[in-house]
Amino acid sequence: MRLTTLCYIEKDGCWLMLHRIKKAQDENQGKWIGIGGHLEENESPEECVLREAKEETGLSLTGLRLRGIITFILPDWGNELTFLYTAETKESDLPECPEGVLQWVPIDRVDSLPLWEGDRVFLPLLRTREDCFSLKLIYRPGGELDRWILDEGMNH
Repeated sequence: MRLTTLCYIEKDGCWLMLHRIKKAQDENQGKWIGIGGHLEENESPEECVLREAKEETGLSLTGLRLRGIITFILPDWGNELTFLYTAETKESDLPECPEGVLQWVPIDRVDSLPLWEGDRVFLPLLRTREDCFSLKLIYRPGGELDRWILDEGMNH
């Protein structure tokens, strides 16, 4: 199982989104996603998300907060465990990114972008929940979301 991070950076009511349109053979091709990547050997999720944010955006983050753990069941690409974060920044200048186009998008307009179906499950949780959640997203071959399970086995 791959270990990854994903971070939604906020500034002035916007999230920094990455439109994945530059890499060849990208499973995220054409989608808008947050910032993140794969954990390197001996790296914690926090170290990974800070490194990836610096590499992809050049931004320094404040208020980094673990918001959720997502288990992706992906028959086409292999399963993935993702540590989901939010953070803030005071900076706004964005560099060229080799993976796509970076853009500040008003949070209330993110839903109108081409997103993964599973993102439409967890992004509202970032706006409505303060606790750290556990989400399992089960995809069918071809990338269609089959079903999802939120906080399985947790007492509420």
